[in-house]
Amino acid sequence: MANSPQARKRVRAGVKRRIRNMSQRSALRTAIKKFLKLAAGKDRTAAAQAYREASSDIDRAVSKNLHHKNRAARLKKRLNNRLRAVGN
Repeated sequence: MANSPQARKRVRAGVKRRIRNMSQRSALRTAIKKFLKLAAGKDRTAAAQAYREASSDIDRAVSKNLHHKNRAARLKKRLNNRLRAVGN
C-alpha cells in the first residue's frame, strides 16, 4: 500500500485514468463491431457511415494515447478493405 500522501494520490489518479481509458477503449471496440456487422450485411451506405464513425473514433484514441498511430493506421486499412469488399 502507498505510504506517502503523494503515492496515495497517484493511486487515486491511476484508478480514475484506468476507468476513463477502459470506457473509451470499449466505445472504440463497439464502433468497430458495429461497422463489421453492417459490412457483413451488404448495406454499403450504412457501412460507409459506420466506417467514418469508427475511423474518427480510432483517430481520437490515438490523440488520447490509447493506441499507437501505426496500430490505428493498420486498423483503418483493414476496415477500409472490408468496406471496399461490400457490395461487390
